[in-house]
Amino acid sequence: MASKRQNKVSRLLQKELGEIFQREGSGMFSGKLTTVTRVEISSDLGKARIHLSIFPALLKEDFENIMEDKVSHIRYELGNRIRHQLRGVPELNFFLDDSLDYIDNIDRLLNE
Repeated sequence: MASKRQNKVSRLLQKELGEIFQREGSGMFSGKLTTVTRVEISSDLGKARIHLSIFPALLKEDFENIMEDKVSHIRYELGNRIRHQLRGVPELNFFLDDSLDYIDNIDRLLNE
């Protein structure tokens, strides 16, 4: 169970990363809509799992290649934004949130 501090840091990271992706996401994912759906942070606040939803969907391999190249830049931008709230910037791990694809699949199956 997440502590109150973990929840606050998760919300802060989600807000700031959302703004970063809003400003720079169109360049990274060539005009696709990018949303930070969930942020999970470790108990020591050293690692963060960020779940991104991208519409229209990307292939998982493309997503991994793009994020591998951009993770250091995103972490730097995040550090500039949260430097007064947190002592250290957590290690960022990005995951593709496929819940929209799952919902579309269920909707398609129900309409058949």
